[in-house]
Amino acid sequence: ARSFVDDVEFSCEDAGRSELSFLKEIIDATIEAGATTINIPDTVGYRFPNEFGEMIRELVEHFKGRGVIFSVHCHNDLGLATANSLFAVLNGARQVECTINGLGERAGNAALEEVVMAMRVRRDLFKGLDTRINTREIYPTSRLVANITGIKPQPNKAIVGKNAFAHESGIHQDGVLKYKETYEIMRAEDIGLDLKDTIVLGKHSGRHALRKKLEQLGFNLGEEELEQVFHRFKRLADKKKEIYDEDLIALVNEVQDRSPAVYRLLSLQLSDCSSGVPSAVATVEFNGQEYQEAAIGEGIIDAIFKVIDRITGIQGRLKDYRVEAVTQGKDALAKVMVKVVFDSNKPPVLGHGLDIDTMKASAEAYINALNNYLHMKDLLPTTGGEKRGEI
Repeated sequence: ARSFVDDVEFSCEDAGRSELSFLKEIIDATIEAGATTINIPDTVGYRFPNEFGEMIRELVEHFKGRGVIFSVHCHNDLGLATANSLFAVLNGARQVECTINGLGERAGNAALEEVVMAMRVRRDLFKGLDTRINTREIYPTSRLVANITGIKPQPNKAIVGKNAFAHESGIHQDGVLKYKETYEIMRAEDIGLDLKDTIVLGKHSGRHALRKKLEQLGFNLGEEELEQVFHRFKRLADKKKEIYDEDLIALVNEVQDRSPAVYRLLSLQLSDCSSGVPSAVATVEFNGQEYQEAAIGEGIIDAIFKVIDRITGIQGRLKDYRVEAVTQGKDALAKVMVKVVFDSNKPPVLGHGLDIDTMKASAEAYINALNNYLHMKDLLPTTGGEKRGEI
């Protein structure tokens, strides 16, 4: 490997439970062979911070002068991944393998946002060590990853959870209002979270104002993307009195996340009551032509998905369905995430939908999943035949 690149990392599987003498033997051999970064994973999240820190300290001391960087890769099975990573850095590790929102196998990995902000807040302990991470991108990146993966951080998640900067206790609220540092060890602004509900845009706002606002939120869109966001913004502003920053972020994500539209929802008509049969009538565009079908289901969502299956000729099996409100209020945008299997030999596909009407957002999410599936398979349906979705 060293004949091709200057930096080669060797990772010791389950190093956290390995005998130190054997670990040293293996590491010595790999350094001789050309390894420049030695990664020490706590693969099953077994070690406690003091144990893991001591292990790293001994390895760093033992191989001092050999020109290698020690790295750590900690799992969170006991909720100690971040603590173990930080103790490793304090004891000589100079690379931390971590993930946005702590995503990872089983209970996850060390969370990037926790490691970065702990080192920033406790500079006194880390003696000038710096990650060089632009912390103002942490919260937007967390939201982006959550949107793409469909895995949202729990509300009480450190740093990026929606309650991370919320204060309910009266004495806490009083203290924060008088002096933020009373109960906040970091500012929301430091991670790119603006807690002010600044509502500057409305239905009379134009493209220039929208572009400026999006730039403030960290988005630099091209003309085509801006036009798509602007049309969605105007439709939303006609239905919704107050436009929040979260609404705009959701609109941008919707535009940027979408695969090329093979199928496009034109209209949706629903019928449901407590003692009746739920039914859905949908009109979908494909190859410039409109197709309309009706279907009944065990529930209204089931009817929506069945009518889309009938129109496209492609059967999907729903594996997961989630709805959340983008902002507060009864006119809040509904963001729907679905996970659908279209091919039993392939993994599920994610789809997202966004609309004030939750049912329409559900239909959009299902069609988005179908379009994503077709896009990823690099397949397009045939144009002939009764079933538009035959491949």
